[in-house]
Amino acid sequence: MTVKQIQKKAKKMGINTNHVGKTDLIRTIQKAENNIECYATQRIESCGEGACLWRSDCLSLNNVI
Repeated sequence: MTVKQIQKKAKKMGINTNHVGKTDLIRTIQKAENNIECYATQRIESCGEGACLWRSDCLSLNNVI
């Protein structure tokens, strides 16, 4: 997802996107969806969330593929 797409998703959820970076915005979305706020953390090494919307981007950030 592009940053614009992420911002659009966040806005639909009522999340303020002003001056919020991509990582923090994704973690805020994760929290709002009652998920673990794990995007771009070391949790990727043991992540079992195969259906996560952010998984492929997260894996590439952490160089784990």
